[in-house]
Amino acid sequence: MVDAGGEPLWELPGEPVADGPHTVGRWLADRAATSPGRIAIDDRGVVITYRDLEARALELSLGLRRAGYGPGDRIATVSGNSIDHVVAFFACAKAGVAFAPLSWRLTARELSEALVRADAALLLVEDEYAGLAGDARRRTPGAPPVAELGTTGIEAAVPARAGRPAPRRGVRDDDPLLVIFTSGSEAAPKGVVLTHANCFWNNLALAGALQLTPDDVVLAMLPQFHVAAWNVQPLLAWWVGATVVLERSFQPTRVLQLLQERRVTAMMGVPTQYRLLADDPRFATADLSRLRIALVGGATMPPALFEEWSARGVPLTQGYGLTEAAPNVLVLPPDEAADHPGAVGRPYPHVDVCLVDPESGLALEGAATGELWIRGPSVFAGYLGDPDATARATSGEWLRSGDLAARDDGGVYRIVDRLKDIYISGGENVAPAEVEAALCLHPLVREAAVVAVPDRVWGERGVAFAAPVEGAVLSEDEVLAHARTVLAAFKVPVRVEIVDALPRSTIEKLARPRLRERALALVKGESA
Repeated sequence: MVDAGGEPLWELPGEPVADGPHTVGRWLADRAATSPGRIAIDDRGVVITYRDLEARALELSLGLRRAGYGPGDRIATVSGNSIDHVVAFFACAKAGVAFAPLSWRLTARELSEALVRADAALLLVEDEYAGLAGDARRRTPGAPPVAELGTTGIEAAVPARAGRPAPRRGVRDDDPLLVIFTSGSEAAPKGVVLTHANCFWNNLALAGALQLTPDDVVLAMLPQFHVAAWNVQPLLAWWVGATVVLERSFQPTRVLQLLQERRVTAMMGVPTQYRLLADDPRFATADLSRLRIALVGGATMPPALFEEWSARGVPLTQGYGLTEAAPNVLVLPPDEAADHPGAVGRPYPHVDVCLVDPESGLALEGAATGELWIRGPSVFAGYLGDPDATARATSGEWLRSGDLAARDDGGVYRIVDRLKDIYISGGENVAPAEVEAALCLHPLVREAAVVAVPDRVWGERGVAFAAPVEGAVLSEDEVLAHARTVLAAFKVPVRVEIVDALPRSTIEKLARPRLRERALALVKGESA
């Protein structure tokens, strides 16, 4: 049998198996050989050395291969941040299997849809999420077999793939490593496929701008179904031999305590998290003296919040990226932030960007405003099973960000608007089309529209407008209650207004600008 590239998937016993030079499974083996006794992970006080992390990942990878899993397969997970989850990631990397972490924030309905799109050969589930995963599997035709993540002897308990011998070919640089689901402007989230090479170059770019050393302690508090939870500091930390402190949930008081007790030197968060940390009563007295890299992603940091952190001796590093770029694209060093308030910086090493006029499609030179396009070895391999969506997001070797950016004479970029219809709430992308489709699942909702309004803590929140079917009586509370059963909490609108009909233009296109004005008036009226 051969793989998609025409190479043998199963080699003859005894033949050498070599992995590609940029494959991520090699990182852990190399680090375990050079720094075996260093602490790789601190998981709520439970630590594991590089030696033991490599041994566990290698054992599980061999178990996966013996069970018939290898290149071309995907293994999905539903798990919080944990040592066991990291072991599974590196095991998949070593076996050539794509790792597809699914969000535990989803409802069973949403998780079932993600399982269908992932088309995984196996599902690994942490015990805490067994109920959610079980409900999702019961809704999913042809659901994959399941194994409990972290179970003693999981290597022997992995369900075998019927009719599949153990694959023996090495892992290639262009084999998929991560499949991360992200909400674009369309109703259904899409699986972003990132190869080993994509992640190698992404981390090399990060190292070129924000170097980590073996003495660093990295706090990883983003959930591991996000690309940044792997490719913005943690994987680089494991590459260089640093320690990663894993946190399962974001609690500002606890995070401030961890920064002090674990002597954290590097972290990454979204503006909402930095806002909540700054609002915590302990922020003024917390010992932040060892924190030398505090990276911001997910949205642009408000200048006032930047000043609050600077006053505590922690200048923030603003970054910009997107999952399809693995994600690092632009970065602004802290010493330039004062001269460029609201900017997101210049390209990372190994990343090319350009601005393109949305109307003419022509590249713009010098100081200009246009759609930001990205090129480089970290740009994704495409959307899983969706070549049409991939074609819409790319132009030749360029990735179209869907963001409108302005570039000044010094080559510093700022994001000024979005061309694609999404908003960002607490660092999570929310597609209005997805929320609208979910609201219309209610039998009394004829049509719905969702727009975003600014929010001091969350950045943006959604306001929904729902029109009932003819003759029906519909209340805001009823729509919100329905939304909470079919949507993850961060997607649920902050409020709903019942309207007779949605406003439309003369060509019957939904008049979103009018709805945004109305939503802003509603929110201002409530806060007055």
